[in-house]
Amino acid sequence: MSESGFVRVCSLSELEDDTPKRVEIGSVPVSLVRTEGEVFAINDICSHANVSLSEGEVEDCAIECWLHGSRFDLRTGKPSGPPAVRPVPVYPVKIEGDEVLVSVTQES
Repeated sequence: MSESGFVRVCSLSELEDDTPKRVEIGSVPVSLVRTEGEVFAINDICSHANVSLSEGEVEDCAIECWLHGSRFDLRTGKPSGPPAVRPVPVYPVKIEGDEVLVSVTQES
């Protein structure tokens, strides 16, 4: 891990638009999503059902949990409605060339 807390997680070319990719940063499961020209990093575990969000669908800058349909904003981690009521952490992302870097040290 670098001084800034950012670590390389993949190449930008490895991310398909609107297709979540699960990565592990230390012990933290993270779902990376490339959508609307940006890359987002959100904790991969649904706050409602404890299942992987990276198995869900992406639409309108949100990721939907495949189990019960909770949708989380990729920018804020906030759910858009039930059954989830608690947000999931989102993480800062930096793009350097073709490298995607994420920091899980500053959860927001």
